[in-house]
Amino acid sequence: MSITLPETLLAYAGRGPNWAAWLDRLPRLVGELLEEWSLTLDGEPAHGHTALVLPVRTAAGRPAALKVGWPHPEAEHEALALQHWHGRGAVLLLRADPHRCALLLERLHPEDLGEHWDVQACEIVGGLYRRLHVPAPPQLHRLSDQAARWVDQFAAIDGAAPIPRRMIEHARALARDFAADEASDGRLIHTDLHYANVLAGVERDEEWLAIDPKPLSGDPHYEPAPMLWNRWEELDGRVRDGVRDRFFALVDAAELDEDRARDWVIVRMLVNLKDEVAATVPDREAITRWITLAKAVQ
Repeated sequence: MSITLPETLLAYAGRGPNWAAWLDRLPRLVGELLEEWSLTLDGEPAHGHTALVLPVRTAAGRPAALKVGWPHPEAEHEALALQHWHGRGAVLLLRADPHRCALLLERLHPEDLGEHWDVQACEIVGGLYRRLHVPAPPQLHRLSDQAARWVDQFAAIDGAAPIPRRMIEHARALARDFAADEASDGRLIHTDLHYANVLAGVERDEEWLAIDPKPLSGDPHYEPAPMLWNRWEELDGRVRDGVRDRFFALVDAAELDEDRARDWVIVRMLVNLKDEVAATVPDREAITRWITLAKAVQ
């Protein structure tokens, strides 16, 4: 069976030869999965930044979603995390082939948290944190190891970069402490839970469910940052108060330690900053955004 890929997905071939090669073999791969898993197409394909998603039905007639992703490190353990959660606060995994980056998932409603009042959305996500942060399976990469790498990477930021030196040194000290802290590992964390990665449930008695994890064995306090930097344009004119409203809604709903969550936000902003200043053409607006956000939580 052959499928036609969306033009907007085909445009990702411009990202480089690896993307072009994956897109070239994707229709054949999807056809193989549909046949092997006895699936029939049940709607139009959609895609995100790294995956094609097709509405399908199983041989028993159950509505589902076939997700086929571009192979990349952050998606390495997606199936493992979903299997570990087994539908508790997250989309239910029905079948997986990690070697082909293929997942068969329960079908969810396309409604996400993007249209909800941001503070209310933060309260919902904070509640999901408490369900998702179970003991991590041993196969996952550890957040403390990432923190250790960031210590050296922060030290290597160009001295001419438009980042306050005190902010760099503060984040470096925090990363060093986190790298040595046993509490930086051990819980299954999503790491990219934001408004668009929470969808409404359909089949089960679950109102909201997390999708698209980039899982680590880590610290629950690492989680809030994406809920602060997404929907950034809505904070225009009230960045300081708006960021704090979101931050405290997340911390309170999840029963997190305020200071520890704040420190991880600062570290994650510096990770974004180091990546941006190292880009071929740095985005000055993005640099300002990350600095502003780090200051807003302090």
